[in-house]
Amino acid sequence: MAERKIPAAWVERVLQNPERTEPDKVDPELRHALGRIAEHDDRILRVVYNVTVNPWRIVTVYFDRGQRGKL
Repeated sequence: MAERKIPAAWVERVLQNPERTEPDKVDPELRHALGRIAEHDDRILRVVYNVTVNPWRIVTVYFDRGQRGKL
């Protein structure tokens, strides 16, 4: 997150209120939450997290260029 300059508040917002969620194509323990970030030109933030641990463990966070305009 720090390397990509993605604020924790954006990640929390997407996890709490995702516009879409989907399972990981390879690892059944992972989920993907996607949501628009208005403050970043409505780009789509993808948060990949492990649902089998409590609290959830975030694996990676990035702006998904392939999802722009698809949500």
